[in-house]
Amino acid sequence: MSDGGPPRPVDYDAVVYDLDGTLVRLAVDWDAVADAVLDVYAERALIPPTEELWDLLGAADEYGIRPEVEAAIADHERTGARESTRLPLGDGLAAGSGGDAGGESGTAADPARSHPPAGVCSLNCEEACRIAVETHRLGEALVSDAIVGRDTVETHKPDPESLLAAVDRLGAVPEDALFVGDSRSDAVTAERAGVEFAWVSDLLNE
Repeated sequence: MSDGGPPRPVDYDAVVYDLDGTLVRLAVDWDAVADAVLDVYAERALIPPTEELWDLLGAADEYGIRPEVEAAIADHERTGARESTRLPLGDGLAAGSGGDAGGESGTAADPARSHPPAGVCSLNCEEACRIAVETHRLGEALVSDAIVGRDTVETHKPDPESLLAAVDRLGAVPEDALFVGDSRSDAVTAERAGVEFAWVSDLLNE
């Protein structure tokens, strides 16, 4: 759908946004989160396979400690969501909503409107996503059911399942949707899902 320049959200049937680094900046010290997760391993006398946070989460099922690891991460994320800062793209989404950017009362927007329905696909837990959306008054710009976090479906980014779930909940198909993010993982997720990708920086520079 692109004419050679950066993809434009208005040219798609649905737009899905990454959360942290795209719409808001969570106030989270991720090194401290990794330390908290390492403590979960240590408290059970388990030798962690890595010190990298998301790899520790990925290994948690094998070690039988997934709920405890999830809880340790989510605790930091919820606090970080409450203390988060809204980023320029989030400012624009909030300012342009008025029910137009993502529907009214959590429902999909009328197709005749200028902005497609919008959702979120995030590596953060769903509860933190919803706290951030409420904190920054983004609810009118987003379809509530299409806020998909790390724990909403069985797998998370860069597996495509979470993005595909958000697109489906927006009533669209992958080839007619756009995913906006700020990381290589976001770009890989979009590629695996068959969804076009836009860097948040490109949209801000339009």
